[in-house]
Amino acid sequence: MAEQEGPESPRRSSGGRKMSLQSLLCVKKHKLALSCNGVRDKTAFVSVNDFTDLNLLSDYRFLEDVGRTADAAARHPTVHSPATKKLLYCLRNKARRCNIDLRTLPIGFTKRRENSTTFNCMEKKFYWHLKLVFPHCHAEYTLKGVPDDKTLADILKPYIDPVESDPVVCQRLKIYTVSPQSDVQILMKIENRKQNSIR
Repeated sequence: MAEQEGPESPRRSSGGRKMSLQSLLCVKKHKLALSCNGVRDKTAFVSVNDFTDLNLLSDYRFLEDVGRTADAAARHPTVHSPATKKLLYCLRNKARRCNIDLRTLPIGFTKRRENSTTFNCMEKKFYWHLKLVFPHCHAEYTLKGVPDDKTLADILKPYIDPVESDPVVCQRLKIYTVSPQSDVQILMKIENRKQNSIR
């Protein structure tokens, strides 16, 4: 027979309620009497004094499950409308006509979600999403809506030009601003390159 927990009764957890359970019959009675489904409530409050390593592990696994569920939902094809696919198809076609090999990542990738590159049909111009990485200063800046006719020199002026750059940015990128422009190299990352291929 199941009875509420007494001072000397053994502690067992069943469905979020502490009970002294001695047999299968007790379990069934407990579930009927208290409308318990036998599944522990993962979001139930646990005081700091009662918090154990098992509670920590349970919370960690719960957060992992939530993360997996959110990621799976973001990757699901029904979330992405046909209009988005049509825009992407048009963007690829315009790039192909301009002799640009534009490649897109599959749905769910962070880079694809962050990318804001667009094509303006009226101006017949690409507006690129750029990421500037300054490895010697461990600095990274993201630019959105950069027109395709803007030169690299103009793009970098607000960052490494000693006169026109922002003072805060200039201080952070000091190694670049004090160096002669001939010493500053601009490199573009090569995507999809085989590991052992010769540059």
